[in-house]
Amino acid sequence: MADQVKLFGMWASPYSRRVELALKLKGIPYEYIEEDLSNKSCLLLKYNPVHQKIPVLVHNGKPVAESLVILEYIDETWTNNPVLPQDPYDRAMARFWAKFIDEKILITTRKVSLASGKEQEQAIEEITEQLKLLENELKGKEYFSGHNIGFLDIVANFLVFWFGNVQEVLGIDMFSEEKFPVIFEWIQKLVKIDVVNECRIPKEKHLDYIRTRVEAFKSSTK
Repeated sequence: MADQVKLFGMWASPYSRRVELALKLKGIPYEYIEEDLSNKSCLLLKYNPVHQKIPVLVHNGKPVAESLVILEYIDETWTNNPVLPQDPYDRAMARFWAKFIDEKILITTRKVSLASGKEQEQAIEEITEQLKLLENELKGKEYFSGHNIGFLDIVANFLVFWFGNVQEVLGIDMFSEEKFPVIFEWIQKLVKIDVVNECRIPKEKHLDYIRTRVEAFKSSTK
């Protein structure tokens, strides 16, 4: 019997988009179920009762939650086109930097989005230093994973489309080719890959979504 793969996601989520990219890179057919996070479905709550969040991958009826966990599950289950390095040390480093992206860069991006004044300035300084560290990891490489797109490239893919949209809405200049030439060279390579473009977030729709979210937060704090 053919594998049944379903992905519960949300179109604007970088966590959801990274799972889609991994599935496409592996050539895995899947059914995508869009979730309304303001009115979560019974199936999402059933498959992820602990965190009640997307993304959730359901493989032959068995759910796997949390995007980094899902990426590793996909790589171990479908062994063609491996995305994690084969060398144990390289694999450990890929996991380390993936956690750095999720626990530092994406968290600080949220701080930048929701803060103002001096607090926002401090958050911008913080994320600039974090991006410099990430760029140092990329120097001298074609991709984070070496000669081919891999695990860390998938995790860092939010920089390709998502991050710039956030910056545009906020009207700030924290991420540019002048500041991060190595990352921008990497971005130019990624956008030439068909499956990466298939996971592109619709720009205007995303800009409207970010504006709505930022305005709603500001209204709630008045």
